[in-house]
Amino acid sequence: MLLMQFSAAGTDFPPIHTWTPEEIRAHIRFMGEVNAKLVADGEWVQGEGLGGPAQAKIVRAGSGGEPVVTEGPFAETKEFLAGWWIVDVDSPERAVAIAAHTSTAPGSGGRPLNMPIEVHPVMSAPPEEL
Repeated sequence: MLLMQFSAAGTDFPPIHTWTPEEIRAHIRFMGEVNAKLVADGEWVQGEGLGGPAQAKIVRAGSGGEPVVTEGPFAETKEFLAGWWIVDVDSPERAVAIAAHTSTAPGSGGRPLNMPIEVHPVMSAPPEEL
């Protein structure tokens, strides 16, 4: 699983709401091309972009299992999950190569964002004896 993290700390690009429409279209086009190549290479399983923190909610089970919904993550959050992919690749090195390429998505002025992409193995089911 490749997790695209947005981090306000250490970024040198302006927030996406300040990008021009063409810069946003270029970014989305790049992501579509990444996805199309993964499909063509037989490595695509699934993936999605996510709404920002303002659209997210924190949910916990309350009394009797009823959902308790609170705002969050909060504006003070320095990092949030921006999107994800699940890929089926032959090696961990291939997953790292895909993550590195995806990190180069263009941002404002067409410059690569170089956002961090976490790479996690998706675990299989536990052994039957458990």
